[in-house]
Amino acid sequence: MTFVLVAGTTETARIEGISAAGADPAAMAMTPTADAEILQKGRPVNAPAVPVSPTGCPTPALVTRAVRELGGFDVEVIDAGLAVEPGITTRPVASDPGGDVRTRESVPDAASLWERAREIGEKLAGQSDERVYIGETIPGGTTTAFGVAQALGVDLSVSSSLPDNPIERKRAAIREGFSASGIEPGELAGEPRQALRRQGDPVLAGVAGLVEGALSAGGAVTLAGGTQLLAAAALVRHAGIEASFELATTSYVADDPTASVEVTADALDLSRTITDPGFAGCGHAGLERFGTGEGKEGVGMGGALALGKRCGIELSAVRDRTTTLYDRLLGDP
Repeated sequence: MTFVLVAGTTETARIEGISAAGADPAAMAMTPTADAEILQKGRPVNAPAVPVSPTGCPTPALVTRAVRELGGFDVEVIDAGLAVEPGITTRPVASDPGGDVRTRESVPDAASLWERAREIGEKLAGQSDERVYIGETIPGGTTTAFGVAQALGVDLSVSSSLPDNPIERKRAAIREGFSASGIEPGELAGEPRQALRRQGDPVLAGVAGLVEGALSAGGAVTLAGGTQLLAAAALVRHAGIEASFELATTSYVADDPTASVEVTADALDLSRTITDPGFAGCGHAGLERFGTGEGKEGVGMGGALALGKRCGIELSAVRDRTTTLYDRLLGDP
């Protein structure tokens, strides 16, 4: 199996109260870099620290890394607008972070990003007859996902990395962006690259391009994540691609009453694999925060758990390895 992490940043994450992917706005800009480094190397390299919320909830990268250590899958990192260059090898598709969703164009070069990622997806699928798992890391990404879905006219209620989903803040940001862009909800149906240009982020462009490329090369694809990747699936469907692919996410997202995982996945004709990592009541204060609704998903956690299960890895082993990683990298919570 090949696991691809699309990592980037967006100015949208600077909107107050939008994301918990980092302790503060400065830390959020570092989060995708740290996530990519942890997944590849097992520790931050250029990033100064492991991303952790103010309450001690760690980045889901620890979980995905734990599965990788137990299962040994290959990882490719796609640089889709990282603000901080990572100390690992990446495949670049974007040179700049995404803009603010409240402006006229948040991703002016969306079409070229999509095309670069599509070429990478074709090559990755062509190199192996096994499944390609595609995850993401981008603070503020559920807000841009919501905007893209709205532009396409797709019914998507997005989740949040926060226990209480700041959905009204997201709606307000998207309304402001639609006004600045001069578009109405549903106006860009069938025009996915324009929807990305107006309301998206570079990571969504990268994921959509990868999926299109991998599917066109005959590969099997799993979207490893939550509602952001449902927005990516909507982009792929609106590009006219009818091939089957899968969403693999956590029970934390699937059970979120503010998220429309089942309804939207059905509408987009996606099969689903949902895994409960079992962190609620696990006895580790930091990891138990997942069970309270923090984090929920990201860095391909749901896809990695599904991959691990298919390889015969017990969830108890994943929890034990994640605990070891947390205590080694962050100390006693």
